[in-house]
Amino acid sequence: MKIFQVKLNDLQPSQLYINTDKLEAIERKTIEGCDFDPVPLKWIEARIVLTDGHTRALAAFRQGHSSISACWDDEELELEAYQVCVDWCLDVGVCTIADLDSRVVSPDHYEMLWIRRCRLMQDDLAKKRSKK
Repeated sequence: MKIFQVKLNDLQPSQLYINTDKLEAIERKTIEGCDFDPVPLKWIEARIVLTDGHTRALAAFRQGHSSISACWDDEELELEAYQVCVDWCLDVGVCTIADLDSRVVSPDHYEMLWIRRCRLMQDDLAKKRSKK
């Protein structure tokens, strides 16, 4: 796995919210001297999309970093689901990591606003596939 630096402003989020507890834990860890693990990326429709690591990327942004370590995600992902998530982000103006800074919510709200929404979308995609 090749690790490289990427500018935070070049990354398209695929997530609408950040869990405040997870963010605080990562911020504590990095203040204690631990580096950020590389964030995984995929090219999706001419965008460099974060497939994971949104919280790490936001923590790096909040700490004044302009770039973060990254790697190309070699996992086989359900790209249709990621495209839906990217579309949701674009619809509400979440186009960079900085846009997530105002979307940090409690764990309960994260579950309700993001996790449940993703589960419903996954169920919907599964139903559409079963009809084909």
